[in-house]
This record gives sequence, structure tokens and C-alpha cells, in this order.
Amino acid sequence: MSTHSETKEMEIVHFSMGDPDHPWNWSRKRKAFVLMIGVSTTVNCTLGSSLPSGAIPFIAKDFGVPDGPQLVLPISMFLIGYVVGPLVFGPLSETFGRRLIMMSTFAMFTIFTLGCALAPNWPVFLAFRFSAGIAASSPVAVVGGLFADVYNDPVTRGRAISLFMAVTLMGPVFGPTISGFVSPVSWRWTFWVGLIVIGMSWIPLVFLPETYAPTILKKRAQALRKKKGDPNIRAPSELENASLKEIVVVVLTRPVRMFYTEAIILFTCLYLALAYSLFYLFFEAYPIVFQGVYGISARFSGLAFLPIGVGAIIVCGIFLGYDKILQRAKQQNKQWAKTEEYRRLPLACLGGPCIVIALFWIGWTSRADIHWIVPMLSGLFFGAGFLLVFMALLNYLVDAYKAFSASALAASSCTRSLLGACLPFATKAMYSKLGVNWASSLLGFISLVMSIVPFVFIKYGPSMREKSKFCQYLLQQEREDTVSIKGEGIVEGAESQLDPV
Repeated sequence: MSTHSETKEMEIVHFSMGDPDHPWNWSRKRKAFVLMIGVSTTVNCTLGSSLPSGAIPFIAKDFGVPDGPQLVLPISMFLIGYVVGPLVFGPLSETFGRRLIMMSTFAMFTIFTLGCALAPNWPVFLAFRFSAGIAASSPVAVVGGLFADVYNDPVTRGRAISLFMAVTLMGPVFGPTISGFVSPVSWRWTFWVGLIVIGMSWIPLVFLPETYAPTILKKRAQALRKKKGDPNIRAPSELENASLKEIVVVVLTRPVRMFYTEAIILFTCLYLALAYSLFYLFFEAYPIVFQGVYGISARFSGLAFLPIGVGAIIVCGIFLGYDKILQRAKQQNKQWAKTEEYRRLPLACLGGPCIVIALFWIGWTSRADIHWIVPMLSGLFFGAGFLLVFMALLNYLVDAYKAFSASALAASSCTRSLLGACLPFATKAMYSKLGVNWASSLLGFISLVMSIVPFVFIKYGPSMREKSKFCQYLLQQEREDTVSIKGEGIVEGAESQLDPV
């Protein structure tokens, strides 16, 4: 049932208390279905980022591309697309709803992946990779908001976001293995395999329900207008004049404004960008180590990424264990458990040193007189540290910015993709001049400096959120919603479409 109120002769449609149409009140099965769709689309799109890594020598030979920096482009062009897409798709999903954006972008991703499989030459292939990257960035930017739409409980939402981050890492891990074994048959079949996986994900995706509360209310108002013939029935979001100019000025610039004005987002973006770029740097560094130092074939060197995935799986158990400790502390009314920053950030404090250890490990054990399994096992620490940092900081962003989480995640995705696209170009030159040991050590020292970020957030995070206009706006909205619930039995569920921030 919906609740209406008279405002300037307008009948405003709201959610009533316990309204079954509100995503927070959906059944566990329906929420799990949304979770599954978010995970499956993310696996597809992140798998696409690294899919050609084992196929690049075969693609270069087929198109007559000489050895050089341009062989980095099949992955970097995809990641450059990741820079562009989130700036558009994240904010637009907060205006037009999640379903429309997810469906349309996944359709584009399917088409452009097909284009990669059929590309007649190198420039066309790169153009399709860039376009596929733009489309593939949508789940990375939107799925966090999708989960925030259906899970209002921070514990459950945190677990959903953590699963999302785990599959974000697992997709690229399996890309080199798939292409390493398929590409010797035909590099085009690498993308046909990707299309088969995409096709399986389309089956549940077509049934994705709309999860964004303002869009659901808008559709409800449209249905009531048609049924009653009353043009004065409106959803709250329809009260805003969503002109193209306002959408561009207010909505599409939001991730950029959040990056420059929100200290939490700025330093989160910088730290995640470093970790992300290190991961994609490995697609260039691992062949230098395992093919160059140990003489492992291109087909089997892709297996070197699997320990990273194993490390990520181990971290899922660590996360659940910490989550239980936190909930027990809350039940015991312990003071530290009442602090917002302790809900997520201690995991990042653990993950940062793991990344540093991994970099020094691979740097100083990659020698012909040391068995190849030793540097390969450094991936356990990198996978664990990478996922711990991402789980903690992205969950922290979602908790802090709630309804604006898609824009916050878009800012993060854009920043890390930009560095992830650029840093691999320097890999061969850096490892050639400094050697595997000191090149890896240089990256380790930089990671050591950045690992202080979550510690700073734990100490100064509350005051930073108090100074944030976005966090304060959301706090004001929550207070108004509480008044509405007590006074009229209304639950809004999200901010208006075009708000002051």
C-alpha cells in the first residue's frame, strides 16, 4: 500500500511502513537473486579486462604488430574505458534506476566483445576493447549501489559488498589461464569463450527487478495516474525539474566533485588506485619473472595468477570471522564496537602490510636458483591484502555515503582504472632498468607509505565525516525520514533525484 499527502494540490506517493514494494522489505530469496545477478555481471566484466592477456602474442602476430609498448594496449584500452564509464553510469543509475543502466550497458558489453572476436585489424580491435571497457565499467560502478538498495542492515550489506569485491578480483585472475590455453588454438576463440560466459549471465539478468527506491515510486505514480486519470499524482523524484542541463551539472559531475571535495573519497581513491594498478601491472611483470627468469611457457605462466585467487578465498573466511567478532562486541556493548570506523577499517590495516610483504617477497625470491613456486606463492599475500583493502575501504564508502554510494564508487573506479591503465606501460622499462628485485621493492616502499591511510581514517574519520557536506546532507535526510515515519508512517528510502549535492 502507498501513503499519499497533499502538497500544493499534488498527491505525493510515498512508501508506507513495511511496504512490500520497498527493496528493503523484499524476501531473502529475492534479495539473493539480486545479489546473484550483481555477482554474475561483475565476474563477466572483470574477466573481460584480463581475457586477452595470454592471447596478446597471437593477436600481435596475426595483425603484424611489432613487440613494444603497444602490446599493453589490449588491456590498457579496456581499463581506459573503465575511466570513462563510471562517471556516467554510476550517477545515471541514481537518476534513471539501476535496471535500465545494467541492462543497456551489459547489452553493449556483449556487442563489443563480439566485435573483438571478429575484429579485422589492430586499430578496430583496440576500438572494440575500449568500447567494451566503457560498457563493462557499469557493474563495477553500479552493483555496490544495487546492494545498498536492497540491504539496509550494515552487516548483511557489508557481506554482499565483500562478495562483490571477491568476484571483482577472481574475474581477472582466471583471464590469463583461459586465454593461455585457448589462444594457441585461436586467439579469437578466447573471446568466443567470453561470449559463452556472457550468454549464461543474460538468463538471470533479464529478470532483474528495479531496486532503486525513487524509480520504483516513479513507476507507482505513473501507474496510479493512468488508473485514476489524475495528472496531479506524483512521486517525490518527479517534483524535480530534471532537465538535461541539471542532469549534467548536478548528477554527472557528482563523482568528480566528490573526489575533489571529500577527503575520505580522495585518499580512498588514491590507495585503491595503487593496489589496483599493481594488480594489472602483474600482467606485464609475471611474464618477465616466470617466462624470463624460469623459462615457463606462456600457456602455463597464466597459472601463476591462481595463488592470488586462493589468497582472496582465504580472506573471505577472515572477513566472516572478523564480522562475528564485531557483532559479539556490539552485543556486549563494548566501546570500540560503537565506532563506525571499526566496522570496516581494521581489515584494511591488516591488508596493507600483506601487499607490501608480497611485493618484497616476489622481488627478492625471483632467482633461477630458487624454485619458481616460491615467488609464485607471494600471490597468496597479494590476493589477501588486495581484497582486504578493497573490502574494507569500499564498504566504508558505501556505509558513509549510502544513497550516494554509486557516485562514490564511480569516483573510486574511475581513479583506479586510470592508474591501472597507465602504470603497466612503465613495467618493462622499470623492470629492465632496476631489475626484478629493486623494481618490486620500489613498489613495495610506495605501498608501505599508502598503507597508513586506513589508520588515519580510524583516528580522524569521524571528524572528516562531520565536515563532509554529502554525509551531513544524508544525515539530515535520515532525520527527516525519521520524523516522517513517526508523523505520517512514510519511508522515503532515498534522496530526491536532483539534490543540492
